[in-house]
Amino acid sequence: MSQSERKEDAERPKLNSEQEQNGTLVNPRALCSVCKRLYRDPKILPCLHTFCTDCIGQLEPFSVSSRCRRDAPEDSQVDATEKDRPTVTVLCPDCDSEVDIPPSGPEGLSTDHLALDEVFLETLVTNGPLGCDLCGEGGAESRCEVCSVNLCEFCCQAHRRQKRTASHSVQSLEELKSRGRLCRPVLCSFHPAQELRLFCQPCDLPVCLECAATLHRDHRCCPTRDVIDRHGDRIRELVTAHLRPRLERLRDSLQKVDVSQEALQARVDAIATEVRAFARGYATAVEAHCLSLLHRLEELRVQRRNQLHLQRAQLQQALLDIGGSVEFAERLLSCGSDAEILSAKGVTLRRLTSLAGSSYDPHPAAVEPEDGSGICFKPREPAGEVDSYPVVGVINSRTVDLSKCTIEGEGLQKGREGQRGHFTLFCRDSAGEQIAQGGEHVLVSIVHKEKKNCTVEAAVVDNSDGSYSVSYTPKEPGAYSVWVCVKAQHVKGSPFILNVKRKLRRHSGTFHCCSFCSSGGAKEARCGCPGTMPGGFKGCGHSHKGHPGKPHWSCCGSTVEQSECLPQSVLAAVSPHGHLRTVEL
Repeated sequence: MSQSERKEDAERPKLNSEQEQNGTLVNPRALCSVCKRLYRDPKILPCLHTFCTDCIGQLEPFSVSSRCRRDAPEDSQVDATEKDRPTVTVLCPDCDSEVDIPPSGPEGLSTDHLALDEVFLETLVTNGPLGCDLCGEGGAESRCEVCSVNLCEFCCQAHRRQKRTASHSVQSLEELKSRGRLCRPVLCSFHPAQELRLFCQPCDLPVCLECAATLHRDHRCCPTRDVIDRHGDRIRELVTAHLRPRLERLRDSLQKVDVSQEALQARVDAIATEVRAFARGYATAVEAHCLSLLHRLEELRVQRRNQLHLQRAQLQQALLDIGGSVEFAERLLSCGSDAEILSAKGVTLRRLTSLAGSSYDPHPAAVEPEDGSGICFKPREPAGEVDSYPVVGVINSRTVDLSKCTIEGEGLQKGREGQRGHFTLFCRDSAGEQIAQGGEHVLVSIVHKEKKNCTVEAAVVDNSDGSYSVSYTPKEPGAYSVWVCVKAQHVKGSPFILNVKRKLRRHSGTFHCCSFCSSGGAKEARCGCPGTMPGGFKGCGHSHKGHPGKPHWSCCGSTVEQSECLPQSVLAAVSPHGHLRTVEL
């Protein structure tokens, strides 16, 4: 905690014991959600949630990384030793996001000046009369916004008579209470008597006059009022143009899921009634068949319910992340002063930019209302025998069970550079039967595991019988990750590993016994094997030095007829003649 922040925390009135026990607060924005007390030195986490510095320090580390802080400027106000400290990651108590704590600890996080305003205003409203911070005897009637002290009438007059404090802004406590909003000056952590009125553009920090004249004297510093519009507009653009519309879409999608759950249950109940009415016309065997049908229906209901629960959880998490950040950003823009906005600008922009660039929007096919119409009862369909009695009536589901889908074809595990590969996806229901119609939203993504920017375009053809043919042509060898998704969810086994081998090298020479025989005794004939002959011959001969002792290819020396031609780099490693071009015999 900086010197100015410790001073403000010491001067801030505390809740009395009765209020602490009952937790009676008018404004919940002044309350830390971890300790359930008024904020003490509030800090903003990268996810834009605010907690006391002590509460953040008591969070159990989720992970510790050895990453060094290399992004700090050479002339910034960051201690050089902090750059080599490990980075600690904790889980946010509100949204459960993984957030990094600076190497300097929670004190290195951005201070939430809006929360400090709310805390002071709350103490004015709930604590009643305040004592004078200077003499400690009289009751406080006013407050110096520069020194952040409460003053009685006598000390207020003395404060105004002193030359050093005569120009300070002194406000009546009753006037501050009536405003409902407190505007406090943001003071420099290095020079507590100085207000942050300038903005250093190279360091991207608000600074005071003394900092601009000393630590940032060679930097371009300008008044905060000259840059607030540019930075504030950037935050406003992210909220208005990107995140606010996405927030509405997420709410609509969540509402559709809730409607789907009700419709699904209603549909299942209707079919259960139909099944029971049909089963009552049969004897004991038919009654047993009825119970079997109900069990099948329950399996389908549980399957659909689990899918909807998963969608709902994903949408709720996205809504929580974006909603909390949008609320904080809008409150910062509407309630914060120039210095307050600039102080929280860095962490706010990073969070909003991260959310704006993430793939939170669900695919339309994944959030369409599920009314259970894919489940139907066929009373005239033969269903085999129960206790030697033939029965009819089956529960049919046209819904894909991702755990039962299968993929066939060698093109899913191995491929060849430049050659088209194929595999087929078979969509099946929970009973393992192939779906009889198409129309599912199938997404196939093929990405190189080492070169993330290397992707392979996959063509998906709906065969209208529950199967989908996938074809692709890789341009580079290596290992690829293959995602196969139906309705934006992975099928069983996805993602798969696809190993693409380099392009097949065909032999350009002759599969012969030796260059002497195959060339008719030509001295200039050479061979890819390391064999030599005396008498000025440049190729290989039977029983001579280096001859492999068996037929081989003249282009590379391989002794396997049905093989791939070895590359020149391999020839150079095994053959003294590898640097010479072999002639085709």
